[in-house]
Amino acid sequence: MSFDEQYSREKGEWKAPVTSRSGLAGERSDPEIERLLGAFRLSVHAWSDAVYQRPRQVEAAPVRIIWRRAAAWTLGCVLVAGGAGGGFFEYQHRQEQARIAAARDAEHQRQLMEDRAREAELELARVDQDVSREVPDAMEPLAQLMTPGESH
Repeated sequence: MSFDEQYSREKGEWKAPVTSRSGLAGERSDPEIERLLGAFRLSVHAWSDAVYQRPRQVEAAPVRIIWRRAAAWTLGCVLVAGGAGGGFFEYQHRQEQARIAAARDAEHQRQLMEDRAREAELELARVDQDVSREVPDAMEPLAQLMTPGESH
């Protein structure tokens, strides 16, 4: 027996195959059972139609909750941006302080080099003065007595 034979399109109900043996599950011999099953089927169909056709309530999110979520996201984004911006400015500030400290150290080193060069120049001038004397200190009074035109 085919599916089309078992299902009747006009009534929309299932017809179970009838077998010739008595006592099988497919056999419908008792009209009282058939009436009860038909009533049960009709009540199930009526209930499902009522459930599907009743108006449904759609719950809309309250406006307050939407604004709270939007405000929370906005505040979160502002905090993240503020933290990142603060970190960036702190990094820039440290870079600037390091540059100033490097310039200060370079200036200090240059000043030390100039002082050492000046001290070395003074030392060389003293040595030059000591070496360039024509006469020793003990003989200086005699050298003053001599006239510049006389040389020996």
